[in-house]
Amino acid sequence: MNDNNTGKKGFSIKQVLAIVVGVMLLTIVVTIVAIKTWLFPQPFTPVVLNQHEKQQLEQKLDRMESFTSVAARAPEQTGVPEDKTFTSEGSLAPQAYTEQGANREITFNEREINGLLANNTDLARKVAIDLAKDLISLRLLLPVDPDFPFLGGKTIRARAGAELAYRDGRPVVVIKGISLMGIPIPNAWMGGLKNIDLVREFGNDGGFWKMFSEGVETIRVQDGQLYIKLKE
Repeated sequence: MNDNNTGKKGFSIKQVLAIVVGVMLLTIVVTIVAIKTWLFPQPFTPVVLNQHEKQQLEQKLDRMESFTSVAARAPEQTGVPEDKTFTSEGSLAPQAYTEQGANREITFNEREINGLLANNTDLARKVAIDLAKDLISLRLLLPVDPDFPFLGGKTIRARAGAELAYRDGRPVVVIKGISLMGIPIPNAWMGGLKNIDLVREFGNDGGFWKMFSEGVETIRVQDGQLYIKLKE
């Protein structure tokens, strides 16, 4: 009686074999998906700006030229028509240098930044930028050197994040982390720079971070937007 009940409650050989085969197939599928995702990732789709977005971006880039050109001056001040970059002979029109009226503010949204990357199609398929509150995030596809063990010749996924803000009268740049194939890299492998304010740490030593700090009046990252104002 008990033997019969045990037999009814247990699995038959066919059921056990079916379960084993099912688990094997599931494992194979998961492995294939993981390999395809991490070792053979599909390139990112470049951001394509519409005509209105392109015009706005071009206007912003033109304003940035006013930092080092006469573009901000009125046409009657320069003697060169505002929309005439070249002379009638086709050469670049000479212009006197001035910073009067120059716009020192830079504002780009997330689509514009990724759209700029799309000007280099190869780069746009390997890098994507996300802007959030005080955070810039990167997604990258990194080709591995063919001579590298195991992963040589493959392309792997990487992610990185950095805090970018302005506090206490200076810029704040903090590396939040870097991940390869979904695995965060230990801080020791990053030279101990994770969660350290690079401007505070190296800004007093001269070099790039000191110049960067002294040249920025304010910087702000919001959801989908980057704003920078430069000092005179």
